[in-house]
Amino acid sequence: MLKKEFIEKMKTKLEKEKQGLIKELNSFAEKKKNLKNDWTARFPNFQGSNLEEEADEVEEYENLISIEGTLEKRLAQIVLVIEKINKQEYGICKLCNKEISEERLEAIPETAVCQNCKH
Repeated sequence: MLKKEFIEKMKTKLEKEKQGLIKELNSFAEKKKNLKNDWTARFPNFQGSNLEEEADEVEEYENLISIEGTLEKRLAQIVLVIEKINKQEYGICKLCNKEISEERLEAIPETAVCQNCKH
């Protein structure tokens, strides 16, 4: 069984990462009011009046949408793992129901499978 101190350490690490992801998302996106953990990238406005600057805005917006999606997925993973910790279900392999090693969880705190089942 995983030690309580280890689980708390992982929870602290995950909470810190969660806050970092939220901060990063807030830097370029607006949080949707009705949906939990969902953002919409803000369209950049370079104050340009020519077509080249407008094209740059569209390209930047496309990049922000991609980054937003990646960060939202990562945030959803982290939130799910924190919920598992709170339900005392953290560190159990979803495939074989055996305990995931501390070493594996230390390397990949959000992993849902043990070393044997990862293949």
